[in-house]
Amino acid sequence: MALHAYVFLIITALSWGGNAIAGKLAVGHISPMILTSVRWGMAFSILLLFALPQVRRDITVIRANLALLVGYGMFGFTFFNILLYSALEHTTAINVAIEQAGMPMLIFLANFILFRIRVSPAQIIGFGLTMLGVAITASSGSLARLIGLELNRGDALMLVAVVFYGGYTVALRYKPVLHWQSMITVMAGAAFLTSLPFAAFEIGRGTAVLPDTTGWLVAAFTAVFPSLLAQVMFIKGNEIIGSNRAGIFINLVPIFGTVLSVLILRETLHLYHVIALVLVLGGIWLSERGRR
Repeated sequence: MALHAYVFLIITALSWGGNAIAGKLAVGHISPMILTSVRWGMAFSILLLFALPQVRRDITVIRANLALLVGYGMFGFTFFNILLYSALEHTTAINVAIEQAGMPMLIFLANFILFRIRVSPAQIIGFGLTMLGVAITASSGSLARLIGLELNRGDALMLVAVVFYGGYTVALRYKPVLHWQSMITVMAGAAFLTSLPFAAFEIGRGTAVLPDTTGWLVAAFTAVFPSLLAQVMFIKGNEIIGSNRAGIFINLVPIFGTVLSVLILRETLHLYHVIALVLVLGGIWLSERGRR
């Protein structure tokens, strides 16, 4: 069963690494809040095509846990993606990908504070290495900026997004016993509905960019892979090995994201990016070794 979880979580990380690339490709073709609404509207529509019978069977459980499921969709899907796509208008896809490696630290910290889940010394060192890698990336490898906590707008937005998704991951501990089709459908519907006020705000402010052909293609990719495939596999991976161990695999996002950024976007890979990636990989290895 653990092997299944590893496969699920690796595919999840690859899809989320691709999400950063898609978000960067979206700049100028569809604005962040419009993209979030279109993405989850598409995902919700696809889910209804095959999941509606299961939703009807689970309607009693859904009604009893509706507030929680809406919260999952709002914080884990809507807020996270609005912040991520907004961040990509001000920073690189490589930075956004690497900064997502801060999620496991928040997950471990929250689990320790709230649930007193034990953490080994090796895991603590692994967290430290991961966070150092994130800090180096966010500060563009500048010691002065790191000490002064100077971040550009995009990196700051991405770090807030990390907090939202870390909290969502920990909160999955309380998810009801519900078929995955029903759960992801309700969460996607909640994400779509809660994204609409933000899209309306963007339109009212005059900053909305309605999708062109590229924008629609980007939205379709994000609806199928990061939204549906990755979310379901992340939930299943959490079920099998727990949020602490599943969270570590989020650290693969910067690896996939960085490689895809260089290959597809032709972004420049700096030395500080390489150092950060080494620290992230070291953190993964130590954390898994500490678990055993």
